[in-house]
Amino acid sequence: MKKKKVRISILVLALIGLIAGIIKISPTVVTGYEMYKTAIKTMSISDKVEEIRQDENYITFDEIPEEYINQVLKSEDKRFYYHLGFDPISTTRAMANNIMAGRFVQGGSTITQQLAKNMYFSFEKNYERKVAELFVAFKLEKELTKDEILELYCNIAYYGEGCYGLKQAAEHYYGVDPLELSEVQIVALVWTLKSPNNYNPNAYKGA
Repeated sequence: MKKKKVRISILVLALIGLIAGIIKISPTVVTGYEMYKTAIKTMSISDKVEEIRQDENYITFDEIPEEYINQVLKSEDKRFYYHLGFDPISTTRAMANNIMAGRFVQGGSTITQQLAKNMYFSFEKNYERKVAELFVAFKLEKELTKDEILELYCNIAYYGEGCYGLKQAAEHYYGVDPLELSEVQIVALVWTLKSPNNYNPNAYKGA
């Protein structure tokens, strides 16, 4: 009888904790959803994608080196081809690191989430923006193929020194087209994505 009461007490406490957690995050989810709705109302995802593709520096998937694809997946999103825009493993790890650090130090974003952020939102680190980014990511996964998402990401990611997209970065830092990049140069550009202002090839050279 005593054990049963203990189990019931634990279950009640767990339930209270779950309800409290839901109540606490609800305003964040609502605000994030409104942020998402405002963003796609201003410009739909299909229109935004078309706008990006019209850029003179835009390159297609077959113009991106295979080694670059391999390296960027290894660095940014190992499970890219297996998730639906959200990776619970990376997110849980990031949340644990943030809690231990006592501040927002790691995002755990997938490539799809990073694309969503680059398409619509500021780089300010807050949970409302992360929620909005997640809604856009789910919509991107629904409307585009994985290769299309990766192609777009490689075309609008920031590489430091005013460079957006792999073509601009390859030309700026190395004076070559993306398909002419060496393996060492590819690794350097993928590393740049971690912190474009601090890790770009020129910054690293001068360190």
